[in-house]
Amino acid sequence: MYKNISLILFVILISSVVFCQAGDSEAISGKIITGYRVLDVDPDAKDNSFTVYRGDYIKFSYPEKFATLDFQMPELKYTGVLFPEPEKSPFFKMKAVGTYQFSLGEAGGSITVIDLVRPNYTEVTADEAAEILKNLHPFILDVRTPGEYQQIYIEGSYLIPIQQLQARIGELESKKHEDVFVYCATGNRSTVASRILADLGFKRIYNLRYGVYDWARNGHPSKTGK
Repeated sequence: MYKNISLILFVILISSVVFCQAGDSEAISGKIITGYRVLDVDPDAKDNSFTVYRGDYIKFSYPEKFATLDFQMPELKYTGVLFPEPEKSPFFKMKAVGTYQFSLGEAGGSITVIDLVRPNYTEVTADEAAEILKNLHPFILDVRTPGEYQQIYIEGSYLIPIQQLQARIGELESKKHEDVFVYCATGNRSTVASRILADLGFKRIYNLRYGVYDWARNGHPSKTGK
């Protein structure tokens, strides 16, 4: 009897995890394209509503007939002139959890920012990360730019800038079933990278929540000038 109850509870737990993961993925707006989350917005609507992850770099896409439009997100002090083609427009970094109102021309809406939650994903502090590197010896992925990498990096790390990650994901194929430790400057780009890896089936992902500078401030070793 106890074995049957344990089995039922186990099945319920696994089902809940799968359901939550699927529901979370379905709730997130837009698509990741070359490291940016591109949101399809309706410039005729005043109630556009999107959900994105903390750390996402967002851009907007809309029909060409609207030409250039002024964008504002007052709470984050974001302003810019947008084009129908996302590649011509600036990006906006969603750094904190919350709901933010925006306007686009005569239209507008809101963007809700949430934290990434995955069963194969863990956010870690600098001290926790040091223990992981010491005991698990993970593959270390840096998703910043080459210029940032030269200023400071964690020894043994492999550089793939976030905008190149999707195109170069084949370089990491052999790491899918290994521990992967991801970092950037402040923990935002590494969150985006972790989401990409998680969606592609990487099994164990650790994200340095506050980035490499926080790592260094906490007295952990780093290198420069590579």
